[in-house]
Amino acid sequence: MAHSWKPLFLASLARQRRRLRSSEAAFILLAAITGLGAGFLTLVLQILAHGIQRLLYGVTINRLSALGAIHHPWKLLALPAGGLALVLLARGLHRRKRPPVDVVEANALHGGRIPMTDNLLISAQTVLSNGAGASVGLEAAYAQMGGGLASLLGQWLTLRRNDLRTLVGAGAGAAIGAAFGAPLTGAFYAFEIVIGNYTPAAIAPVMAAALSGVFVTRLLGMAPYLIATSADRTFLITDYIAYAGLGLLCALMGIAIMRLVTFAEQRVQSFTAIARWRPVVGGMLLMPIAFLSPQVLSAGHGALHLDLLLHPALSVLLVLLLLKIAASVISLGFGFRGGLFFASLFLGSLVGQIFAGLVDMAPLGMTLAPGDAALVGMAAMSVSVVGGPMTLAILMLETTHDFALMGVVLTATLISSAFTREVFGYSFSTWRLHLRGANVRSPRDIGWMLKLNAARVMRKDWVALRDDVSIAEFRARIPLGSTSKTVITDVAGHYRGIVTTASAYRPELAENVPIAEIATQHDVVLPPDAGIEQMLRLFDEASVDEIAVVDHLGKVVGVVTEKHARRRYFEELEAAQRAIFRE
Repeated sequence: MAHSWKPLFLASLARQRRRLRSSEAAFILLAAITGLGAGFLTLVLQILAHGIQRLLYGVTINRLSALGAIHHPWKLLALPAGGLALVLLARGLHRRKRPPVDVVEANALHGGRIPMTDNLLISAQTVLSNGAGASVGLEAAYAQMGGGLASLLGQWLTLRRNDLRTLVGAGAGAAIGAAFGAPLTGAFYAFEIVIGNYTPAAIAPVMAAALSGVFVTRLLGMAPYLIATSADRTFLITDYIAYAGLGLLCALMGIAIMRLVTFAEQRVQSFTAIARWRPVVGGMLLMPIAFLSPQVLSAGHGALHLDLLLHPALSVLLVLLLLKIAASVISLGFGFRGGLFFASLFLGSLVGQIFAGLVDMAPLGMTLAPGDAALVGMAAMSVSVVGGPMTLAILMLETTHDFALMGVVLTATLISSAFTREVFGYSFSTWRLHLRGANVRSPRDIGWMLKLNAARVMRKDWVALRDDVSIAEFRARIPLGSTSKTVITDVAGHYRGIVTTASAYRPELAENVPIAEIATQHDVVLPPDAGIEQMLRLFDEASVDEIAVVDHLGKVVGVVTEKHARRRYFEELEAAQRAIFRE
């Protein structure tokens, strides 16, 4: 009797799981609950990071980068101290054999599955980095914990692959929406940056999660992210052209910053003497930069509002831009953890104000409002770095409530996004995954393609002969019409090529010639783990219709035909599309 409740509980749980898999209303409710949790976790992470800043620097919440000066330079020792904390955390996890999975990687490659330990690790590293004052934002922790909570719930409820990906995107979007107090921004963040597509079935759960996340932060007293703008003005065609140029400039700078971070990271990793202590060294390098201008500390929220209010001189803005870029590159290149989303907003505001100042100085007969240019620059720079043109356009709308600004913001963001994708092809998160060897250009689901490898597609009923067999013996053993091709191996079973049956029956061939002399495709082989894209690309390059699959010892384990490979690819693609649209 003591355990009689267990079967009833498990049966009830199984019924709820089936309901979630079949009921759209139940799934929307689950997404809303996830959004509540994501909003609460966002607030907790903010309190932790800003609590560390208050402890180390004695500043009020979210105002570290708005300090006019560092009156007690010894406080900047918090930067290498934060680096030391990251080193100690890494040493405590030295047995980990893989990097943690973030939300974009999880949705692109793993069907939304994220281990809970990865969520805690990424969040802890980001909070420590931001709290110590490194030039990184908290958005990586927000999205990770929101998406991670969704992944945990979805795995426990055994959701289908596409439903789990949608829920992970909803959780991450709810966290970002909660951070800005902007539900539409959170929803578009989920669609453009975490899920990778818009579908009618995903709109309701994603919006429910985003609204729930913002509701929690509003309920607990967190103020929304608002920026005041000019109310009465119109934009002329010349303004659109100018802001299109600003979008292009922001794209160029965004690409340059992403490449600088990569260059710094690779160079620093090559210095084996400091490899283990990189964050400590990075913290020391940040100290003189932060002493010159505290605006480089943390993500830059306080500095952004301060500069929009004070309108610094053009020379000051240029110096701040260079210092902030240097601080961001050093922070990420030397091992501090965090994102460039919030930092790119600050960088974009600086670029926009500088751009407006240069246009006003030029003999063009036009002027740009520095505040408007700053907002357009924020959106255009963040689109280049983070991706998601609609996400940033909606963010500007929700933070300014200025519909007149939307036209020029969309112009700049679309140009910035198109140029970045054409020239560079990655956002910052997908670029870092690419450097780790993952073929990821967006969050769209390609995990099913990775599972569709040569070992799963190959045939195992091929015909094989040794390379010392003569033409006469080949004709005796392989009648014309019995098979189209034969795999040729040596005595030890190593691959030596493929012979088409028709070629062995050419009348001009001497019957005593070894079959190896007419074999082709000696170097055209596939490893068992070759993905479907690699297979199809090799078929196109080699212009053949069958390729041998060879293991690491050089022995044939199967044969892949082009017709079968393409049919399997399109079958899996169609199944993935049906899952997305719930057909």
